[in-house]
Formats: sequence, C-alpha cells, structure tokens
Amino acid sequence: MSDTPRTVRCPTCGKSVPWVAESRYRPFCSARCRQIDLGAWASEAYRVPSSPPDANEDESFAPPGQTRD
Repeated sequence: MSDTPRTVRCPTCGKSVPWVAESRYRPFCSARCRQIDLGAWASEAYRVPSSPPDANEDESFAPPGQTRD
C-alpha cells in the first residue's frame, strides 16, 4: 500500500483534496465550497430522481395497523 494519500476532486470547484483525516471539509476543499453545496441542496437545485408510483401499488397500500377492505 502506498503512503501517498488518495485525492478526490472538490464537488463544487474541482480542486484536488487529499482524503485524509486532517482535510477538515472533505470532500470539499473549503468551508465556502461546502456552504455553496449546502445552499444548492436547500434551494432544491439538486434533486433525487424518482418515477411516479405504480397505480397498482397505490391501491394495495394500507398504512401500518390498518387493512384494506
């Protein structure tokens, strides 16, 4: 195994960041880049893709403790 730490790219600016415990903001290079990313999530600039629910699943779904008649 190598003594050279693995490096990753900052998701915000692309700068190389060593993946070591001392890298306080990893995977980000700085507090600024971390805040920019957090702001993008908060403003819903990033979204997790999803598909519409299947109609058959909706009909058979019952909340916990309840049954469908």
